[in-house]
Amino acid sequence: MQIQNRPSDDISTTDSGDPSPLKAWLAVGAVTIGAFAFVTTEFLPVGLLPQVAHTFGVLPGTAGLMVTIPGIMAAISAPGMMLGAGRVDRRLILIMLSVMLLASNLLSAFAPTFSLMLVGRALLGAGLGAFWTLALAAAGRLVKAYEAPRATAAILAGVTCATVIGVPLGTFIAGLASWRASFIATAVLVAVALILQIVLLPSLPSKAALRFADLVEVVRRPFPRKSLLMVVLVFGAHFSSYTYIAPFLQDAAFSASTITLVLLGFGIVGFVSNFAVSAIVASRLKSSLATMTVLLLCALLILPFLKSVPLAAIAMVLAWGIAFGAIPLCLSVWMQDATPDLPEAGSALFVGIIQVAIAVGSSVGGTIVDRVGIPADFWLGSALALLGLITLASFSSRDKSHEPSVHEPVTSEPQKECVEA
Repeated sequence: MQIQNRPSDDISTTDSGDPSPLKAWLAVGAVTIGAFAFVTTEFLPVGLLPQVAHTFGVLPGTAGLMVTIPGIMAAISAPGMMLGAGRVDRRLILIMLSVMLLASNLLSAFAPTFSLMLVGRALLGAGLGAFWTLALAAAGRLVKAYEAPRATAAILAGVTCATVIGVPLGTFIAGLASWRASFIATAVLVAVALILQIVLLPSLPSKAALRFADLVEVVRRPFPRKSLLMVVLVFGAHFSSYTYIAPFLQDAAFSASTITLVLLGFGIVGFVSNFAVSAIVASRLKSSLATMTVLLLCALLILPFLKSVPLAAIAMVLAWGIAFGAIPLCLSVWMQDATPDLPEAGSALFVGIIQVAIAVGSSVGGTIVDRVGIPADFWLGSALALLGLITLASFSSRDKSHEPSVHEPVTSEPQKECVEA
């Protein structure tokens, strides 16, 4: 069985219990590498913040705009680009977004001024939101219905792989050469992802254009609306602080090489956590999310007190990595379950609200870092995590069961399988 570039080859619509063909999983792999490239590019400045700030003569908080700007653009593009895409083949859009990512890396690598650097980062954000919306929605279409959760987990693994390899490797390359070399290396990675997508992705015709009314309907429902609030609080807790983890470690007298190793450790434990939680997330979603949010809260609350205790600080950073390694998967599954009849609208809002959290979190965090200091920023993150935990605790089974059924129930097997899984 081969995947052809035809609408009928959306193999997730078949009911056979046979495994998906190899080419289907290679297509998932191509999207996963694209996810890896996007996330590596998005968070590359986290490990390079001190060097970039020094090159352009700006404060670390100002340099944090390299994370804030893409977040703002992605928050707009997640629903905006999807509304404008209509019924254009999703394969073509994914390829176009990878081209935008390549251009972003090249512009950032050779930017002569900080303003042009931010232009390159804005280009990244414009493609980022739409990519995540499409990537999560495409996972269930590339493979058989019962394998859709595995495909989603594989694509989300690109996120943790980026923190395991991408961000620390970028920091390592910057230590050997310069931060510009890190962006050039990432551009090469994007080129590889682009070629693989051109070769391996099948046609993914849109079954229905995303409507603005669909977005309004999701926000109108209490359960998804409160879910989005929880998402913005938890992601805001992480990114208001993680953006400035390198300056924190630098202030704690860690060498550049040690910072690279600590960030690598953060990614490794997050990668393991992602796959460990994927085994139980279906049956213990709420408790898994609660456990990881508590761990995130504790790490952010305690870490500022460990500045002069290097080993304890490293242990707490690793605990933070364990927490955030699982949180994106937990929240993604949560939002799939919250919007089973409007998956593209739910995915667009989920991605958009994450980018709002990244943009606002890193911006407010940068202001606090410049005016008050990094410890106060971490405590802000812990407060947001606590609010997210309170929101999670407020959910009950009655919230979901009393959702208004304005739309027809889920009829496509891929979505049903993904939600039930």
